[in-house]
Amino acid sequence: MSSKIHTDPTVFVIFGGTGDLNMRKLAPAIYNLFLDGWLPGNFAVVGTGRTKFTDEEYRAKLLEGINSFSRSGKADKAKWDEFQKHVFYQVSDATDSATYKEFSHRIDAFNAEWKTKANVIYYLAVSPNFFPIIASNLAKAGLTKDTKRTRIVIEKPFGHDLDSAKELNALLANIFDECQIYRIDHYLGKETVQNIMAFRFANSLFEPIWNRNFIEHVQISVTESLGVEDRGDYYDGSGAMRDMIQNHLLQLLCLVAMETPINFDASEVRDRKVEVLRAMRKFSPEDVRNSAVRGQYGQGWMTGKEVPGYREEAKVDAESNTETFAAIKFFVDNWRWQGVPFYVRTGKRMHQSASVITIQFKDVPHKIFPAESTESWQQNRLIISIQPEMSIRLQVQAKRPGIDMILNAVDMVFDYKGTYTNQAPEAYETLLLDAMLGDQTLFMRGDQVETAWELVMPILHAWQNKKSLSFPNYSADSWGPEAAEALIARDGYHWFTLPLKDKK
Repeated sequence: MSSKIHTDPTVFVIFGGTGDLNMRKLAPAIYNLFLDGWLPGNFAVVGTGRTKFTDEEYRAKLLEGINSFSRSGKADKAKWDEFQKHVFYQVSDATDSATYKEFSHRIDAFNAEWKTKANVIYYLAVSPNFFPIIASNLAKAGLTKDTKRTRIVIEKPFGHDLDSAKELNALLANIFDECQIYRIDHYLGKETVQNIMAFRFANSLFEPIWNRNFIEHVQISVTESLGVEDRGDYYDGSGAMRDMIQNHLLQLLCLVAMETPINFDASEVRDRKVEVLRAMRKFSPEDVRNSAVRGQYGQGWMTGKEVPGYREEAKVDAESNTETFAAIKFFVDNWRWQGVPFYVRTGKRMHQSASVITIQFKDVPHKIFPAESTESWQQNRLIISIQPEMSIRLQVQAKRPGIDMILNAVDMVFDYKGTYTNQAPEAYETLLLDAMLGDQTLFMRGDQVETAWELVMPILHAWQNKKSLSFPNYSADSWGPEAAEALIARDGYHWFTLPLKDKK
């Protein structure tokens, strides 16, 4: 562990402790933090749920999740034996305020054993309808009073729309200080996403050209080859706009577009992100028609297997109006970005699973080379690949070897795997450690969430109030509806795709 970072004794109380999120993400993340020496000597993981487990049964269940999903592979027996001593289970009904007294007794027991007051992190890995119930019951049991040591982590979606987000924020504000609330977006914990800030603000090369004078347009594309799988009931009430754009993609846009912070303080960084959202051009009904495209996948073939269309998926309405694809053209109306379009798209059952940010720079003002030298001419691009490949590549023009002056695009690549031998931590590891340290830099603030909802609500209202007669309008294993290509083609551009070694 770095000598610069010290973690205090911590108790994790995980609501939804028997659920999929804990098994796949949280438990493996905490275990990997333990393996890498980031956890303090005194810590406890208390899973909670209505299912009756003994501590031993619960530990065995967590071990299954860790063996299946941990980046470090199957647990070493000696390490697991050491770790599992810190794992406990408590049967509890989240809706029954009386059961919360047991948490207080457990925490008091840990504090007495450790002879100190521990930080307590309540992680809400549950359905969103339980967020206000759990927060209110924690308050009733007197478990939220210590503002310095008590924190609550809330998964997305944070609200279903602007009104529900405001309502949830108001409820939490009556119980917690803002410094105790950690609204988590796992995308912000990804290594390449964090590197956007380092890349921009630690290098004198790029910041002077990071503006409308040199950048022509920006694309942010997060595509998935998977369908809705077993999440049909949740997704049919959500859709691509709520599930991806309102949070993940707008967060990525903020990192690309934000002004330089004065320092790396959490409040300062988050202020700059909110400024971007507030500067983004609001949508009129005409803007929605011209600058927003929705889609829904139909049946098709993926990797040699026939897959159903969205409306044929389990737990999905046979006449669903829910979009599984969305492409939006945004503008940030400030001095740095005036007139520069930001194109974002996301979709399911797409040709490739990838998360890529592409910054295209303006062309050179005058080409001195003869036409035959520049047949494969390409404008300079900066491509930030978040997943599955983690890389940053700058595409520039160079002379091809030979007697003739022939130019073609070449890549200057920073590749994580090729540069570093140590394995990058999972996003949840980074975010959980930050929650332990009380660092909110990578977590969303209440006003940031509400401003993001304000931006997308006109689009959501327009789509909800007018049923699409074209659904389904793209087939599985495609790049989405034709209207998405037309959206960007009208401006003289096309969607970029990054060739990847493995299609997932």
